Amino acid sequence: MLLQNKFFRTTLGIIFLLLILYLGSKVIVLFSPIGTIINLLLVPMMLSGFMYYLLRPLVNYLEKRKLKRPIAILLIYAVFIALFAIFWVAVWPTLQDQIQNFIRNAPYLVQDLQTQLDRLRENPMFARLFHGESDLTVRLTEYLQNAVTWVTNSISNLITVISNIVVVVATLPIILYYMLKDSHKLPRILLGLIPRKYRSEGQETLEQVDSALSSFIVTRVILNLILGLTLYIGFLVIGLPYALLLALVSVPLNFIPYIGAILASIPVVIVSFIESPMTALWSLVIIVAAQQIQDNLLTPIIYGKSLDVHPLTTVIIVLVGGEFYGIIGVLLALPVYMTVKIIFLRVYEIIVAERMNET
Repeated sequence: MLLQNKFFRTTLGIIFLLLILYLGSKVIVLFSPIGTIINLLLVPMMLSGFMYYLLRPLVNYLEKRKLKRPIAILLIYAVFIALFAIFWVAVWPTLQDQIQNFIRNAPYLVQDLQTQLDRLRENPMFARLFHGESDLTVRLTEYLQNAVTWVTNSISNLITVISNIVVVVATLPIILYYMLKDSHKLPRILLGLIPRKYRSEGQETLEQVDSALSSFIVTRVILNLILGLTLYIGFLVIGLPYALLLALVSVPLNFIPYIGAILASIPVVIVSFIESPMTALWSLVIIVAAQQIQDNLLTPIIYGKSLDVHPLTTVIIVLVGGEFYGIIGVLLALPVYMTVKIIFLRVYEIIVAERMNET
C-alpha cells in the first residue's frame, strides 16, 4: 500500500540516490584511473572535435568532386603541413622575437608605468585626478604588477604547454582522420542505443545538435580570425609594440563569449599605456571599433541567430565551466550547454506529447 503512495516513492527514491552518492564517494579512488584516462584524452578529443567541424565541409566538398574520402583527408593534411611551413618561416621568427622581448622587458614595465603616471601628475588636465589620492599611483602600480605577472606567467605557461604537447600532436591527426573518415558511423551507433519508437525523434535531435555545433564552431573561427587580423592591422598603424603577439593572444581569448573581449583588452591597454597615453587611447579606439564591426556587422551576416542563449546565461555557464575545469571548461561550457539544452527540450517535448495522447 505504501509503494502506491507518491510521496513515499519519491522519498524512497531520494534516499536511494543519496545512498548511491555516499557509497560512490567511498569508492571513488577505484575510478581514479578512468579520470586519468579522461584527462589524458580530453584535450586531443576536444581539439579533434573542433577541427572535425572545421574540416568536414571541405572533406564533403572534395568527396562530391569524385575524390575518395581518405585521399581528400590526406590532401587537406598536406595543405596544413604546407601552411605550417609557411608560418614557421614567415611568421614564427617575428613572433618568437616579440615573445622573448616581452618576457625580457616585463620587469621594467612597472617602472615605465610609474614614469607615465608621474607625467600625468604634472599635467594640469589630470592634476585633479591625482589630487587627494596619494595612494592612487601605488594602487595602479600594484594592479599593473599583478597583471604583468599574470600575462608573463600565461605566456611562459603557454610556451611550456607547447613544448610538452607531444601526446596531442601524436594523437590529434589520427583521431581527426578517423572522425572525418567514419563520421557517418557515429549517428548509427547512437541511434542504436535509442528505443526503436523514438529513433525518428533521436535522428532529428542528433541533426539539430550537429547543426548547432557546426554553426557555432565554424562561425566563431571565421569571426575571430577576422577580428585578429583587424586588430593586427590597427596595432601596426598606431605603432603598438608586440602587435603580432597581442593580436594572436586576442584570438583565442575572444572564443570566450563576452568575458574574452575584456581579457584580451587588458594586455593591449597595459602595453599601449606604457608606450604613451595617446597610444593607449588609440588602442582602445581600435579594439572598440573592431568589436563593433564584429558584433554589429559581421555577426548578423555570418552567424545569424543560431546561438539562442541569453548573454547572462552565457556568462554564468562560462564561469561555472572555468571553475570546474579551468580554461578547457571555459571553452567547452557553451557547446556542452547547447547540446544539453537541445536534448533536454526534445525529451521534454516527447514526454509532453505522450501525456497529451494518454489524456
